[in-house]
Amino acid sequence: MNIGERLCGGLVWLGRQGTRAIAVSLAVGILVPPLAALLKPAFAVSVFCLTVLAFLRVEPAALREVFARPRLVIAASLWTMVAIPLALCPLFQWLGLGAAGREGLLTGLVLQAAAPPVLSATAFSAILGLDAAVSLATLIVTTAMTPLTAPIFVALFAGASLSIDPLSLAWRLAAFLGGAFALAYLLRRLLGATRVAAWRNEIDGASVIMLMIFGIALMDGVTAHALADPKLVLALTALAFALALGLFALTALIFKTAGFRRSVAIGFSGGFRNMAIMLAAGGAAPDLTWFYFATAQFPIYLVPLLISPLIARWLASRLPQG
Repeated sequence: MNIGERLCGGLVWLGRQGTRAIAVSLAVGILVPPLAALLKPAFAVSVFCLTVLAFLRVEPAALREVFARPRLVIAASLWTMVAIPLALCPLFQWLGLGAAGREGLLTGLVLQAAAPPVLSATAFSAILGLDAAVSLATLIVTTAMTPLTAPIFVALFAGASLSIDPLSLAWRLAAFLGGAFALAYLLRRLLGATRVAAWRNEIDGASVIMLMIFGIALMDGVTAHALADPKLVLALTALAFALALGLFALTALIFKTAGFRRSVAIGFSGGFRNMAIMLAAGGAAPDLTWFYFATAQFPIYLVPLLISPLIARWLASRLPQG
């Protein structure tokens, strides 16, 4: 076996161990702070590469089929980008989360509610055997909606601690998604659709590597915060899990009639949000906002590991017997 075959075999194995490897990356980032600091500059690159792999992983025909009947994607996008923040943002204010000393927490929660789905939602859907095409289509539409909807919710509910310029955000998102799509299209043309389809397991493995770099880099500074104020860490982590899991379960339940593979994929989009894009576009934010962003990654990375046996069992039960 040559080096290339061993590398491909390693990627295939890593793709099969995806949810475990991704969860381990958080532990590594916490336990080895110097590594988290070292990988932090690679954060943006890993997110871009993950997006390219998401476009590459989904067959264009499957994506065209989803957009040919767009009602499900439109409904999922309106639920994610309009209904959820419209319900949650006033609730956060009513609960007094913007009181003196906690403005940063309110800002973080509003950003989370108004943000598009995480880019890794499509990668998780592919790794877990869900409908990655629906996930990617929803990601595209919701990301395109973000410059129109997010600034409104931030202006109304996050106060003056953060402002987002819609035009700047639109340009950043267009360049990011457009560049990733163009590169994926070029790779598909150079490699050939047949070869790309044959390498889907290797692509999953490469996605896991990008997710691991992303996860380790995000933990930069978390260890120091945890040692300084463990109660705050536990409280924010519990809040992040409750919000993410609640939205994930509610979204999957609402879209139950679309079928298991689609409803759970849409559940990831509803429950797990891309605060990174919002913070990058909004500029300076309170320290508590940044720290909540870090703790909010725990459910994003750990929930797929926790529910993967249930998903595998359900999918197996739907296969023909014999």
